[in-house]
Amino acid sequence: MLLPAAAHAAPVADAATLAAVRACAPARPCAARLPVRVVVVTMFEIGKDTGDKPGEFQLWKERRHLTETLPFPQGWHDLAYDPETGVLAIVTGMGSIKSATAALALGLDDRLELSKAYWLVAGIAGIDPEDASVGSAAWAHYLIDGDMAHEIDAREIPKDWKSGYFALHSKGPMDPTPLDPANGEMFELNPALQDWAFALTRDMALPDDARIAEARTAFKGYPNAQKPPFVLKGDNLAAMTFWHGAKMTQWANDWTKFWTRGKGEFVTSAMEETGTVQSIEYLTKVGRADRNRVMVLRAGSNFTMPPPGVDAATYLLSENQGYAGMTAALESLYAVGGKVVDEITAHWDRYEASPPK
Repeated sequence: MLLPAAAHAAPVADAATLAAVRACAPARPCAARLPVRVVVVTMFEIGKDTGDKPGEFQLWKERRHLTETLPFPQGWHDLAYDPETGVLAIVTGMGSIKSATAALALGLDDRLELSKAYWLVAGIAGIDPEDASVGSAAWAHYLIDGDMAHEIDAREIPKDWKSGYFALHSKGPMDPTPLDPANGEMFELNPALQDWAFALTRDMALPDDARIAEARTAFKGYPNAQKPPFVLKGDNLAAMTFWHGAKMTQWANDWTKFWTRGKGEFVTSAMEETGTVQSIEYLTKVGRADRNRVMVLRAGSNFTMPPPGVDAATYLLSENQGYAGMTAALESLYAVGGKVVDEITAHWDRYEASPPK
């Protein structure tokens, strides 16, 4: 159950602070700062911010009473803030370049106090049918970058290579030698925080509808894909290319295993996480953020591969006309992420000093 703003004893930001911050120009010194308890990181919106077909931002804007708009010309989209709860929402724009620059610009904005803020990345994703169904929501421990690599066109690779895509400084795709992710190929989030968020939400009933129920029936032989939406743990692979298909899904699983040294499990595909977290790591070094307070929640709007008997191109092109799980994924993100946001903001005395263990 989501807590109303009235459940909080007093506004996090009082009228005087709001007035002082409103008088400050973006990206300029500001004597006042808005205290932020949770940053909700979304990546895109469709059309208007309210009242039409929603993207990742709209449900948070409408249902969380994010009534304070902060101009943010140094980023993709204006910010939205609730002075009652201290929740701030950002739309970074799609792709790791926009997400990294927006997160860095946010952290360096003098109008905001983010040193103790929790960051919740909440976005839609492709989801591996081996692990879950569309509408399901996965909490990530590992974030893997799918762009930093060598690549040779598949038509020119040696016959014994399984792929033309392989890690920088490796001897090819068959080289099992572990490498350190020195170039941002992998980030590990706070595992205790992931465990806590999952324990808090694991038994939630997630939205289901006839459209996604029909979509999952085609995945014969994939029992997790045929389940109604559920909450799980699962790692995220971020790549700027929107890839699809059984072979690419196998690559994503292999790539995740390689960079996590066998500890990770690929579940969701997206574009932004590694850029966002790289910026938060930089901000942490100057006391503007705390990378141990970052959570990543992705909900499946579509599968990363087609069902048996359907070719990848046909399935991808049909999904591009409208993801079967878009509505369910957005609702799952809001319900699951919202429960964590409520717990943090309503019990700030418990979570301000350090993340839950």
